[in-house]
Amino acid sequence: MEPVSVDIDKTQQPPADPLPFARSYQLEALEKALKQNTIVFLETGSGKTLIATMLLRSYAHLLRKPSRYIAVFLVPEVLLARQQAGVVRMHTDMNVGVYWGDMGVDFWHAATWKQEILEHEVLVMTHQIFLNGLRQGYFKLDLIKVLIFDECHHARGNHPYACIMTEFFHRELGSGHHDLPRIFGMTASLIKSKGANSESYYRQQICLLENIMNSKVHTCDSETVLAKFIPFSTPKFLFYEHMKIPDSVYACLEKELGNLKAKHELFLEKLDLSERAAESVCSKISKVHSALMFCLGELGVWLALQAAQFLSHSDSDSDFIAWGRVDVAGETTVKKFCWDASLVISNFFSAGTFSNLAREFVEIITGDSLLTFLVFLFLYCIVYRLECCIGDNTEADVGAGHITEKVLCLIKSLLLYRDLKDMRCIVFVERVITAVVLESLLRELLPKHSGWKTKYIAGNNSGLQSQTRQMQNEIMEEFRKGMVNIIVATSILEEGLDVQSCNLVIRFDPPASVSSFIQSRGRARMQNSDYLLMVNREDLTTHARLENYLSSSDIMRRESLSHTSTPCLALQNEDEFYCVEGTGAVVTLSSSISLICFYCSHLPSDGYFKPAHKYIIDKEMMNCTLLLPKSSPIQDICVEGNIKILKQKACLEACKQLHLIGALTDNLVPDIVEEQAVVQEVGNERYDDDQPIYLPPELVSQGPQDLKTKYHCYLIELNQKFDYDVPVHDIVLVMKTELESDVLSSMGFELEVERGLLAVNLRYIGDIYLDQVPVLLCRRFQITLFKVLIDRDVNKLEELLKGLELGTGVVDYFLLPATGSRSQPFIDWAPISSVLFSCKYEDHFNCSWKENAHVVHTKGGPVCVCMLQNSLVCTPHNGSLYCITGVSEDLNGRSLFKQKDGVPTTYKEYYAKRHSIQLCFDQEPLLKGRHIFPAQNFLFRCRKQKEKGLVFLSCLAMDYLPLPLGHEYCDTTIENFQPFLTLYSYTFIPSLMHRLESLLVAVNLKKMLSDHCMQIVDIPVMKVLEAITTKKCQEKFDLESLETLGDSFLKYAASQHLFKLHQNHHEGLLTLNKVKIISNAALCRRGCDRKLPGFIRSESFNPKLWMVPGDKFGGDFLSEEPLSECRKVYIRGRRKVRSKKVADVVEALIGAYLGTGGEVQALLFMDWIGIKVDFTIAPYERNFQLQAEKFVNVRDLESLLNYSFHDPSLLVEALTHGSYMLPEIPRCYQRLEFLGDAVLDYLVTMHLYKEYPGMSPGLLTDMRSASVNNDCYAQSAIKGGLHKHILYNSQALHKHIVDTAEIFQKTSLGSTFGWESETSFPKVSTKHIKVKYVCCKALWFCTFSYIVNSVIRALILAPWKVSDMEELRLPVFANFVQLCNMQLIIHGQSEFSTITVLGDVIESLAGAILVDSGYNKEIVFQSIRPLLEPLITPETVRLHPARELTELCQKQSFDYKKSVSHNGRIASFTIVVEANGEIFKHTATAADKKTAKKLASREVLKSLKLVASSSNTSKID
Repeated sequence: MEPVSVDIDKTQQPPADPLPFARSYQLEALEKALKQNTIVFLETGSGKTLIATMLLRSYAHLLRKPSRYIAVFLVPEVLLARQQAGVVRMHTDMNVGVYWGDMGVDFWHAATWKQEILEHEVLVMTHQIFLNGLRQGYFKLDLIKVLIFDECHHARGNHPYACIMTEFFHRELGSGHHDLPRIFGMTASLIKSKGANSESYYRQQICLLENIMNSKVHTCDSETVLAKFIPFSTPKFLFYEHMKIPDSVYACLEKELGNLKAKHELFLEKLDLSERAAESVCSKISKVHSALMFCLGELGVWLALQAAQFLSHSDSDSDFIAWGRVDVAGETTVKKFCWDASLVISNFFSAGTFSNLAREFVEIITGDSLLTFLVFLFLYCIVYRLECCIGDNTEADVGAGHITEKVLCLIKSLLLYRDLKDMRCIVFVERVITAVVLESLLRELLPKHSGWKTKYIAGNNSGLQSQTRQMQNEIMEEFRKGMVNIIVATSILEEGLDVQSCNLVIRFDPPASVSSFIQSRGRARMQNSDYLLMVNREDLTTHARLENYLSSSDIMRRESLSHTSTPCLALQNEDEFYCVEGTGAVVTLSSSISLICFYCSHLPSDGYFKPAHKYIIDKEMMNCTLLLPKSSPIQDICVEGNIKILKQKACLEACKQLHLIGALTDNLVPDIVEEQAVVQEVGNERYDDDQPIYLPPELVSQGPQDLKTKYHCYLIELNQKFDYDVPVHDIVLVMKTELESDVLSSMGFELEVERGLLAVNLRYIGDIYLDQVPVLLCRRFQITLFKVLIDRDVNKLEELLKGLELGTGVVDYFLLPATGSRSQPFIDWAPISSVLFSCKYEDHFNCSWKENAHVVHTKGGPVCVCMLQNSLVCTPHNGSLYCITGVSEDLNGRSLFKQKDGVPTTYKEYYAKRHSIQLCFDQEPLLKGRHIFPAQNFLFRCRKQKEKGLVFLSCLAMDYLPLPLGHEYCDTTIENFQPFLTLYSYTFIPSLMHRLESLLVAVNLKKMLSDHCMQIVDIPVMKVLEAITTKKCQEKFDLESLETLGDSFLKYAASQHLFKLHQNHHEGLLTLNKVKIISNAALCRRGCDRKLPGFIRSESFNPKLWMVPGDKFGGDFLSEEPLSECRKVYIRGRRKVRSKKVADVVEALIGAYLGTGGEVQALLFMDWIGIKVDFTIAPYERNFQLQAEKFVNVRDLESLLNYSFHDPSLLVEALTHGSYMLPEIPRCYQRLEFLGDAVLDYLVTMHLYKEYPGMSPGLLTDMRSASVNNDCYAQSAIKGGLHKHILYNSQALHKHIVDTAEIFQKTSLGSTFGWESETSFPKVSTKHIKVKYVCCKALWFCTFSYIVNSVIRALILAPWKVSDMEELRLPVFANFVQLCNMQLIIHGQSEFSTITVLGDVIESLAGAILVDSGYNKEIVFQSIRPLLEPLITPETVRLHPARELTELCQKQSFDYKKSVSHNGRIASFTIVVEANGEIFKHTATAADKKTAKKLASREVLKSLKLVASSSNTSKID
């Protein structure tokens, strides 16, 4: 190795930018760091981070955006990332990004990191993230100006710090590149090992660190320099006598726990666990056993009991065992071992009292005897309190073995500081379990002597999980604020923790290295703080080692200062590597194995097979064959060479080849990782749900009004199919646009009105030319009429009509009364011309009433009664509108009537008292009137309403009982035509015109598509309207059936296209590529690009929001929206449209074109929307020869499938599970299953759609869901005997298939479709479901220990918090039920589903037949259909329980609530329904939320139906 200089050209040296409060030694270090790569070696608390910050400030002018350069600050622990980033933010103005693993950065791709680099100037991250980024080419050293290593003493061996320097920095340096970052390291200890007596050892380690870091150490001349600024804690030794617990107790417990361990390991053989899972469970039990034995020997029986109870805790938040591959049954077995262990230890701890009481407990608990249980529990609490308290007599506790002398030494040491104010103490331990149980001890003991609060912080260096980052941060913040006084911690808090108020550090376990000693000592920052080292008096070796540690800092300082002028040696990295030229991504021999493992972990898997690589090493031939999983495009790699690095060499070669074929991207990450990131980006794209509402241009005036304008007339025929005294009349639709025949035919339908059916038909009857006068008159008529019908307010009507004028951009068509016969209809102009306001009384000649004529007084003045007949009047005091049908000659204001209370009064008195109105002309007759009809939405089923009868009206009367109308307070509105008959007909018009408007919107969508795609056929406009109408519109049709059809075809088209296009892609990649095509986010984006949201009908029709034709006010909101160069629509408003609705409409439109025009038309529409798929037949590349008969019975299978394979190897592939690792069969069934799943879905859906035309919306969806699901396929596979032909190598899979087949033979199901299969057709064997009495008794016995532990804390430790025994009952019994459920899971439930594998085989066979037959779908259906028979029908369909319950609650207006909770891997789903005042509630527990929801829904449905059947009145429909 050649010596190299770490200096830089002084002309390139940035100017120093120190902070004004920086200390002298910090400024010296900064000056050194600006000149050369530097390792700052200073004691903890000396402000090394501040030096790094000043260095960043000095380089800030090179980093500020838009500069492409960055600085990187590396830390070894997540806790330090936020802390160091906070310091940089505090003292600089630069943008700082913080990154750690839990953020998911391992799956970020190049674009994400590029954006982070563009936005930030300083990136603070953990070391592994940066190393991965360098290896993947996301970071480039030439773009980093400053590279800071916090706690750089870790740069040894294969640590990420060392790999960063050796794999990248030194390689670049050796290549002659000089644009490398400034290296700045920080540490309080230059060596990490246990140290040695020889100073030469220190020199050797320091030189090694300097060479790796390519930096020189800078430090102070002596500790006295630092002592002026920072306090140093005083080290003290605490010696304790090593006294074990009594041998008899230890030996007995050791035997009992050993027997318990053997018992549970034997019990594992009865579970349906794979060999791998069983080994994992055994490993967990062994780790728990080892931890308990450690606690017994080192800490005492009481702390061992705390450990067992802690490990058996069932709350997910306190679940500290890293379960890994352990399934639900295995997890529960481990916890049960912990519960039983706590029971064993408790028996010895309480000298048998607990055992006797517990056995008595099992005998006395019967039924729901809660009182007996609580009384007995209270008695046990007293005993527990008497015998299980700790700390009252610590010497006796030591003698009895409850605690050890070492624990007693800790307690006494802490109590010596009881008078210390603002106590901040950290107790360092080696093991996580030690931290947990010591915290439990101190939390219970110390409150008796002080007010100190204790918590623990632990990492994951053992088989226990770490706490969440949030929990650790919260504890540290409480410690800084003094809310927590003592923290029991593992080594996780040794490095970088900044708590300046810490005044005591105790090493319960001795530090393992020099760095550990120095860093833990540095945690005590306060003046006169102590650093206590607990040492076994008999352990002279440890004592001597700790004595050496005391002088280690001085030795390292001397050695560093004596070699400051010695240059660093260049490291020659001869490690073989592979570099991607385009990105700079690198994989080396040392990193190749981890990359292959990462690649295999992202290949498709199931519960019985985890893809992993294997090695076959021939030591004699010195070669190695690497075998990759079947889903990998490369199956094997063979290399030769040095036997020591053969595995690495094989993996490196595999990485090269995987990259060359695209399985590894140019950033050397699995292709699926990048695809997942792309899919996530697509899903996260921002969608603006504020979308327009389109109005068809056919209904809008688009040009100036000519003197004579041509209008097309259409007769709206209304045929009344019910008896009613008010007949309906036809109405003429007059509009400038000629309607297409398709629209006219679509306007023939029936409305369901209150009294029956009303048939509607629309037909062309001729043209008419109108000038401006009749046009304005028609507008005046219909505006008045519809304002009366819809708004019921005529106060502003006169003002509105006065401003009426001709213009463009207004909804322009007329709805006029018709007269004449159906064969020769014409417009009735008489009522149109009769719209007058407030007719004043003038000379009235030729009165039609002749001798009966007389004048009455209205609010507007005197009027002849003949003018009121058949007129529309209003009562201004409340705006009510009535139609006058006659005069009541025998009633006037002095007439009597009975009020609601039965008291008679005159009308005059009533008006005066009720409305403060005086009837001046009380002898004039009152008027007879009828309420006008309301305008409703008649497009969906209407509930029958009670019609308001004839009313005797006074002008001030409201909607009261028959009250005559005092005409002197009436105001006439419309006269001289029969408004009651006309208004009734016109109440249907808004709904009819809404339907016509919707059809015209659909027409414009069709034309827009035709403008862009001339080959597409013209499908019925009604199908298009159906495809853009959502269920929320509440009409007789909606898009659901077409959406289901379109979804199935889209899925099939995309799957076939991808299957043929990417013949080397595994199923996971194919699925992700399919998601990019068919996901809701992708479809929504494409729909928005084609302006589909404006066409969607997403709300039920509201007549009050209907735009009255000719109303200028409504037209003011119209704006043009171009659809193409020659076509436009108008925007009438905006509304919220969810992204999924847009996606649903795209699928429904695909279904519409598919159902009407076939696959070609559907593909044309998909092409227009932006979905490019190719249906061209392509050969399926299979670069291997396979003798199919050697593996499967080809003849038998062909007979079963009624199909002869041209290529039988496809049959073998379709039956090969991923666990069957034979080199002769290079592929498993996953790719064919991907294709078969799509084609079966499509075939079954299309069959149902064609077989049952005209089915109601939603029925196709229900039938498809009940037919096309994995459970149905699985039953079909067993029914056909296909399970006997599956090729697999999994013991667990074999057990499940055999058990499932046995159950199927016993059930004798008549059909394979539906939703009950998940329960009537269990997923695992039932031979273990019955729990024996012994198991039940053991369950009661071990559960009692757990319940008592919970109650003790409530009743004994904190009795003041329990105000009522009811507060205890629920949590106690909830825990008990939870444990019972978990016990049953041990015996009767498995994490993995056999159904999935069996169902997959049906799909893979369908895929194989499709490929072999040249993609002939009919052959596939003919072959697979017999296996699925009998197929579902509308009569046999059963709704999914969750859907059935939801629809029932919506229909009956029941209150429906749901909640879900998780306990580990168990999901609990609770449903509460309030129906007719009764509560129906059920909670179901299952291995997943979906199954739990189904079971809960089914039980609630059963209860609801049971109540309905037993009720005489049948409350529930």
